[in-house]
Amino acid sequence: MYTPKPEHKFTFGLWTVGNPGRDPFGEPTRTKLSPTYIVQKLAELGAYGVNLHDNDLVPSDAGASERDRIVKEFKQALSDYGLKLVMATTNLFGDPVFKDGAFTSADARVRAYALHKTMHAMDLGAELGAEFYVFWGGREGAEVDAGMNTLDGLARLREALNFLCEYNRDQGYNFKFALEPKPNEPRGDIYLPVVGAMLGFIATLDHPEMVGLNPEFAHETMAGLNFVHAVAQAIDAGKLFHIDLNDQKIGRFDQDLRFGAENLKSAFFLVKLLEDSGYAGPRHFDAHALRTEDEAGVWEFAKGCMRTYLILKEKAARFNADPEIQALLAAYKVRDIALETLSKGYTRDKAAALKAHLFDLPALRRRGPGLERLDQLTVELLLGVR
Repeated sequence: MYTPKPEHKFTFGLWTVGNPGRDPFGEPTRTKLSPTYIVQKLAELGAYGVNLHDNDLVPSDAGASERDRIVKEFKQALSDYGLKLVMATTNLFGDPVFKDGAFTSADARVRAYALHKTMHAMDLGAELGAEFYVFWGGREGAEVDAGMNTLDGLARLREALNFLCEYNRDQGYNFKFALEPKPNEPRGDIYLPVVGAMLGFIATLDHPEMVGLNPEFAHETMAGLNFVHAVAQAIDAGKLFHIDLNDQKIGRFDQDLRFGAENLKSAFFLVKLLEDSGYAGPRHFDAHALRTEDEAGVWEFAKGCMRTYLILKEKAARFNADPEIQALLAAYKVRDIALETLSKGYTRDKAAALKAHLFDLPALRRRGPGLERLDQLTVELLLGVR
């Protein structure tokens, strides 16, 4: 029941299982793994696909012939091991040229280079068969507001995405663009930091139908926000194109912990939301093994992410089938057909009837909805005693 299979659509980035264990205060603790070896190992573990930044696969200084050789070998590995390249993205944050932004930089030369780099990366993703293209604006923001007018920054970001949407159409790539919000680091303040901000921005684009979201568990969690609510908002808007699963201690730096490692209840309700809503996209684990681990620990990390998701998926099915939990939910959701009819679909007569209705406010004030018992049963289910 908990063995991952390709139909579960679990994916990992080359940068996730390939993370060498380096952090801002210490050098790598693991040797670098080749992209073709990563494909082989993920296939053995039951993953569906792999994702990449352009320079995860092709070094930025590679010549044309070396680029073609690397891509050919990687494409052959995908074919040999039955994995798909599901998502591609551009590294617009590592090179010092992007220290003050990429698409939003005040320097027109940097903005043009960001477009140049992204178009080449889109070509790479299309060549390898990617369906999704993610944009994480890690350098799109500011440390001080004296230099950058935020309205200018947003206008430049809009201009860049409109340009790339047209390139996507012109080349016939049919990528689904997914914007990835993040409230904290590496800039002092990142533009469009949360799901709601991204949704508002997407509506201002020339092709909003082409652009959705790639929310990440750790990103809104690190700011103390409710990630499950954010994902629900994206689903409600029809904009959950792709999702990054990991875990995070609230208020800490971006830890990218193994999925379910810290916030089990949140992870449970996230899995339940994805499964109950019929989300059909990939489940991407944008996380990495602890810096303490050797290569064996990396593959234990990858197995753990997938196994935890499947365990929580089974727990969600139990929640939906548990008679006592469902009885409590039925009691919690009080129905009143007459009032519901008056409250939906405005007419003048309905408004007048609703205004004239006499409510039993003392009874409403006394009623307890039973959430303590419902929450306790959820905890007991997760602890394995139900």
